[in-house]
Amino acid sequence: MKRAWVPLVVVAVLAVAAFAVFRLHGIFGSQNINASAGGKDESKNVIPKDVVYQIFGPPGTHGQVDYLDEYAQPKRAEFSSLPWSFDINTLMTSVFASVVAQGDSDTIGCRIVVNGVVRDEHTVSTRDAQASCLAKAA
Repeated sequence: MKRAWVPLVVVAVLAVAAFAVFRLHGIFGSQNINASAGGKDESKNVIPKDVVYQIFGPPGTHGQVDYLDEYAQPKRAEFSSLPWSFDINTLMTSVFASVVAQGDSDTIGCRIVVNGVVRDEHTVSTRDAQASCLAKAA
């Protein structure tokens, strides 16, 4: 019984410490930093993006083109004559633009134009030429 006071002191110290932490939490760091955020951001991108994929080369070139649409989903198209182009008009914040073309001629080129500015362009001259263009954040 001589040491029965030790558990009582431990409980008392824990109670005082818990109360102190509770009071200090009320003074420091109790503000909700997201309270004024209001939830969902309702702002909209009002700058439309016009992305144009262009494939160029000798007239009469046959081949295929693989590209990403505005939702970054792969698409495939066939062409029987060049030049070939595909337009994407979107209000999305960013577009990942990629195009790959292969034809039966010895020269083929690709170009990605965003809002009138050429973002990437490549021309390849080899047998059954294949060209690819990429604009990561159009």
